[in-house]
Amino acid sequence: MKKNILLIGGSYGIGNAIAEQLNNDYNVFIASRTKERIENANHILFNALTDELDVTTLPNELHGFVYCPGSINLKPLKMLGADAFEKDMHINFFSLIKAFKTIESRLADNSSVVFFSTVAVQTGMPFHTSVAASKGAIEGFAKSLAAEYAPKIRVNVIAPSLIDTPLAKRLLNNDKKREAMAERHPLKRVGNVLDIANVAVLLLSDKSSWITGQVLKVDGGISTLKI
Repeated sequence: MKKNILLIGGSYGIGNAIAEQLNNDYNVFIASRTKERIENANHILFNALTDELDVTTLPNELHGFVYCPGSINLKPLKMLGADAFEKDMHINFFSLIKAFKTIESRLADNSSVVFFSTVAVQTGMPFHTSVAASKGAIEGFAKSLAAEYAPKIRVNVIAPSLIDTPLAKRLLNNDKKREAMAERHPLKRVGNVLDIANVAVLLLSDKSSWITGQVLKVDGGISTLKI
């Protein structure tokens, strides 16, 4: 029998790549604001700004849960008001908590939960104060959650560097920017959605059954190497 996986935000970018990777071996349920690019998956509605999650079509038992919505709000602190921090915290963290609590009772024994952070949490980077604060909350939450729910549920976090997605479009919208971003990474390229999706699929599978409470840096080496 195929396992059931719920993705929050799977209509584009990393979430969509995860859905495509899972499609053949799992029953995939995607919760998003639109049905854009969603094929061969069950679709339910979710809006990270209003926290509306329709669970009426979900199965009673879930074996995996992935929360994909996020923000990239890179500005100097002096240009960020309290409202910007509140919005980033809401999208990245508070909506994650509410979504998890909504489906918590459906998670089966030996299920896997995957969240997303950013390399900028553990490696200080300028102009990342807002996003790093909200993603840092995810890392702390995930580790506590992993301890609280062990051994029933595994909880892990993926911390990417810059990934070529629609969310990062303004940072990679010309060749000069793309080359500059690639040069910052020891592996000399910007990440793509499959770099992250492949790790997420591994964490959702039984092949990672002894991994929990971890923050996995998938970042082209930028957080640990200086070359």
